[in-house]
Amino acid sequence: MASTPKTQTTKPSKSANTAERRADVTRKTKETDIRLELNLDGSGVYQVSTQIPFFDHMLESFAKHALFDLALNATGDIEVDFHHIVEDVGIALGQAFREALGNASGIRRYGSFVLPMAEAKVEVALDVSNRPFVVYNVDIKNRMVRDFDISLVEDFMLAFAQHAGLDLHVNRSYGDSPHHVAEAIFKGAARALKVAVEIDPRVDGLPTVKGAL
Repeated sequence: MASTPKTQTTKPSKSANTAERRADVTRKTKETDIRLELNLDGSGVYQVSTQIPFFDHMLESFAKHALFDLALNATGDIEVDFHHIVEDVGIALGQAFREALGNASGIRRYGSFVLPMAEAKVEVALDVSNRPFVVYNVDIKNRMVRDFDISLVEDFMLAFAQHAGLDLHVNRSYGDSPHHVAEAIFKGAARALKVAVEIDPRVDGLPTVKGAL
């Protein structure tokens, strides 16, 4: 009796089905010079240099936990203040995110994450709506991590959300370490974005009844 031949099926790779969602952005002003490459369908590979070590650490954590590939080189007038680079990186990253996302067809759209970091806990919720809005409730007495004032994290998030088209809500539940609070914000935002930009196989077209985001 002849045996039934066995067949082997190979699941096609993601790259075989869909193009990677990626963008390159250059932003140059009298204050900063930024070159950025972003891949939303990456694996969390990063190469980041902003002249601000703590900010580098936050952006590396962001890329790693969002599973975005990020290559970023930013220079600027840090002898004046860190604000210019922090805000302009937020602008460039938001522009790259929006460009890489394309028409947003098939995405889950919403994402949220509650992230504990030692004694701190931060809640992040967001909507990739193309209608920017930010609610940022982070009240902390000690704001300094060495020479980095974590009030700049709000400047970054405002710039990023505005140019990425996000409705972004950040709430510090508790926590006294500025390092832990800032890191929880970046990681929480990354985890929420990871979910929001995932392609939902059950979604046909845009995740809205309006017909456009």
